[in-house]
Amino acid sequence: MPLLNKPGTVSADSPRLPSLTRLRIAITVFFALDGFIFAGWVVRIPAIKEQTGASASTLGLALLGVSAGAVITMMLTGRLCRRFGNHQVTVACGVLLPLTIVLPPLTHSPLALGLVLLAFGAAYGGINVAMNSAAVELVAALGRPVMPSFHAAFSLGGMVGSGLGGLVAGHLSPTRHLMAIMVIGLVVTAAAGPTLLRHRSPGAHERIRTSPRPEEHAPSHRPDRGTRLLVLVFGLIALCTAYGEGALADWSALHMEQDLHAHPGVAAASYSCFAFAMTIGRLTGTTLLERLGRTRTLVLGGATGAVGMLFGALAPSVWLALIGFAITGLGLANLFPVAIERAGSLAGPTGVAAASTLGYGGMLLGPPAIGFMADWLSLPLALTSVALLAAVAATIGFATRRAAVA
Repeated sequence: MPLLNKPGTVSADSPRLPSLTRLRIAITVFFALDGFIFAGWVVRIPAIKEQTGASASTLGLALLGVSAGAVITMMLTGRLCRRFGNHQVTVACGVLLPLTIVLPPLTHSPLALGLVLLAFGAAYGGINVAMNSAAVELVAALGRPVMPSFHAAFSLGGMVGSGLGGLVAGHLSPTRHLMAIMVIGLVVTAAAGPTLLRHRSPGAHERIRTSPRPEEHAPSHRPDRGTRLLVLVFGLIALCTAYGEGALADWSALHMEQDLHAHPGVAAASYSCFAFAMTIGRLTGTTLLERLGRTRTLVLGGATGAVGMLFGALAPSVWLALIGFAITGLGLANLFPVAIERAGSLAGPTGVAAASTLGYGGMLLGPPAIGFMADWLSLPLALTSVALLAAVAATIGFATRRAAVA
């Protein structure tokens, strides 16, 4: 895909366009690898549950290891990126993530599983902060809003990983399957990593923004209070989006089967409709951002996600609900990438880490929150909370329009 910079965006002493193109390809590969590896783990959870003899509740506690490891590591990774560089930390985590994916099938108790998932979660959280920080600087250097394309690669990697995992699950043990994923991950890192290590981060060459803030690039200065507040605000947008992703991943199929009496196969396709639509939305996100700008994209996306989720949650028929889930995916697709990019442009890797931590917290909050509300009210009404938070994201996007220049 040819990359064209806006006139005057990159100065004469900045990295040449071919270098930026190679960087974009390499960073995209790491995003796809992250999605591929995580999906490969997810599809083997049932087999590993059986292997460890975990009950549903103890498995849930063990799975918190991924989340805990990621959240603990994210802020630390922001500091490591400032000290050693985004590219170096991305490659290091690109080695650690495949190495840790082979640990879960080696365990035989829920406690051991939870402990190794802490390590896996740490690597997963680390690579997410590092590669997003690298992507933020590249977006600024290119002068084009290409952040959604990186997250589209993550989504595509996840779809490939889950698809292949489903095909081999009946033929390969979890150990062999995840060992194969480890080998693939290390080979991909060995192929794409040298490009990142050879080329300095664009932010190390120059300050791209028209109104640079010294604290965004110098680790000795903390962002001022107003900047930190804005980072948290954009982190809330990420939280609202990730809440919806987590809720739909865990509850959409049950809603379809329990409330709409859908066939199990059709119910299973509900999340696929959402994920596929989100991937399409991210693939077209750059064009959307170039035409509408960040603010309109946030407002339109949040509003579309809210309307779509109301359809998905309250529709009286299966097919209307599926259409609603697809509309929700299209609406939410670009909210998370834009929020992370804005946080990173304001406060560098520390901003990416803070917004990512809030976003990941939303993904953790969604499934249990929906469960509690479903017990108190009903599952369809509980799912409308996704629509509410999508509307909140749209409202925040509009309220910060002057801070986020469209």
